[in-house]
Amino acid sequence: MTEEELMMAVCRGDQSAYQAVVKLHLKSISHYAFRILGNQKDTEDITQEAFLKLWTNAARWNPEKSKLTTWLHRITHNLCVDYIRKHSRVQTQDSFDENIESSEFDDADADENNRKVKLLNEAIKQLPQNQRSALALCHYQGFSNKEAAAIMNISVKALESAIARAKRSLRQLVTEESDQRQKL
Repeated sequence: MTEEELMMAVCRGDQSAYQAVVKLHLKSISHYAFRILGNQKDTEDITQEAFLKLWTNAARWNPEKSKLTTWLHRITHNLCVDYIRKHSRVQTQDSFDENIESSEFDDADADENNRKVKLLNEAIKQLPQNQRSALALCHYQGFSNKEAAAIMNISVKALESAIARAKRSLRQLVTEESDQRQKL
């Protein structure tokens, strides 16, 4: 079935079609929410709420306006932004990136790689929400700039600016941290 056929079935209340859509998009939506919120518990809540909105608002999706994945990421983005505004904090994160195969490296390389991943994740947590979102959508989720801008409801130029600021900030934060470690 195509996504359009699946969504038409979801509109009719077909639970197996709904489960198929969830299975197709769960990992991507969950990873995006985690990148924005920074902790597993809130990620699970927002992901569940996003798919509940999919079920209750399936008829609102217009395949001529956006892909289903873009629409779902937009829902998730809005839920994350609302959550952050309401709670005005981002909690500590466990990293999705920490599941590196340690057998690929010797112990020293694995330790150094894990340290770099942790350092990068700490730096990402310090970015403003719009920069984290832009970076997560384009770099981690693989959306084009146009799609990411649509999800965030901003212009492509504003998205590109947010990504550029995020990269500059990350470069600076990582360099400062590396310099501090070398002094020790």
